Amino acid sequence: MHKLGRGHRDKLQQFMTITGASEKSALQTLKASDWHLEGAFDVFYSQPQSKSFTDSRHLEELFNRYKDPYSDMILVDGITLLCNDIQVDPQDIVMLVVSWHMKAATMCEFSKQEFIGGLQGLGIDSLEKFCEKIPFMRMELKDDQKFREIYNFAFGWAKEKGQKSLALDTAIGMWQLLFAEKQWPLVDHWCQFLQARHNKAISRDTWSQLLEFARTVDPALTNYDAEGAWPYLIDEFVEYLNENGIIQNVQLNDLSQKR
Repeated sequence: MHKLGRGHRDKLQQFMTITGASEKSALQTLKASDWHLEGAFDVFYSQPQSKSFTDSRHLEELFNRYKDPYSDMILVDGITLLCNDIQVDPQDIVMLVVSWHMKAATMCEFSKQEFIGGLQGLGIDSLEKFCEKIPFMRMELKDDQKFREIYNFAFGWAKEKGQKSLALDTAIGMWQLLFAEKQWPLVDHWCQFLQARHNKAISRDTWSQLLEFARTVDPALTNYDAEGAWPYLIDEFVEYLNENGIIQNVQLNDLSQKR
């Protein structure tokens, strides 16, 4: 291995383990990305030559292993078996990333086209390759742009068929899952506020705007603009935080941490 510092050596080894790239290819990609792993993964997987050739027969075999016996779909039982095969908990957020790659229309369902098309895009045609890609899919959640895409995808994926809004309990579960990955200190207060004051389904506008709020407004609300174009529900949430002294506690915690 080239003469590298320990940090660079660790990144090189991690990159080679996850991608299966040669040392030379891994080194070139990491150097081109200034040793940022997320950027290096993006570069590597955007290159056509890096995508593994997939065998259509193997893809058919995988689909048939998991498909429902009474329909041409993979349903809950099949997804549970898949999770068992790749040693991932069905509630693990990485399964949301898998569904995003497959462009799945509905939670806990994969059509044949979604499943095979998604695996082809990932260069997967075996369980071994599937397992190898799991760390890469986890890394995608750390990329801000991809996280936004996955977050917005989750709304349509999680809502009931034929509904325009997302059931409150489902929305809360999804927010807790997503914001466990991208830390937002106010997520529990937001969920409590919705259950206490709103108790209705969540619109797509509220869903998408909440991510912008979490990203751009600091937890102590020092840069919150009351005249901004936030949905009324977010404005009500800010009032709720102030009424209950939650913001004062956040500010005091910030001050104590800075001392």
